[in-house]
Amino acid sequence: MIKLLLADDQALVRGALAALLSLEPDLEVVAEVGRGDEVLAAVARTAPDVALLDVEMPGQDGISAAAQVHAAHPEVRILMVTTFGRPGYLRRAIDAGASGFVVKDTPARELADAVRRVHMGLRVVDPALATETLTAGTSPLTAREREVLAAAANGATAGAIARQLHLSEGTVRNHLSSAIGKTGTRTRAEAVRAAERLGWL
Repeated sequence: MIKLLLADDQALVRGALAALLSLEPDLEVVAEVGRGDEVLAAVARTAPDVALLDVEMPGQDGISAAAQVHAAHPEVRILMVTTFGRPGYLRRAIDAGASGFVVKDTPARELADAVRRVHMGLRVVDPALATETLTAGTSPLTAREREVLAAAANGATAGAIARQLHLSEGTVRNHLSSAIGKTGTRTRAEAVRAAERLGWL
């Protein structure tokens, strides 16, 4: 039996995935969580073979959770399952230790097959997303530019961002300006939207 952990903040989706995967004779769902910050403890408690993680969850995003699981439990294979097939997500997930990345509208039989292949140590990636990722290239944003841009996503002023990140206002403005240039946009709001669309945030 391949033991699975499911992490998705939408209870209906999580329940449907659990029900579908449990129909497979060789798959067993041993844990379900609805928050990214619950993943690591659930992995430690239930010792799954494969963790299926949604990218966008409260508490902590799935990519950060994947990095934690990979660091603490490298024997656990990670398969990202998301609604949003953004190219930047794929690259970040692979860097975080994920072995696969599929979108939620993948047919149940294909998802079960993806779980088996990841469990065998193979890499599984949605082909359309792989193509889009190669076309989009890597994120040009530095870690600090990503952090500043993410803080600007809710419309915070440069002063508020500076206080939140313990930076000077001038440094925040420089990072925002650089991010705007790298995303080919005109305003920080446009830069945020472009970075989110590409999965760079």
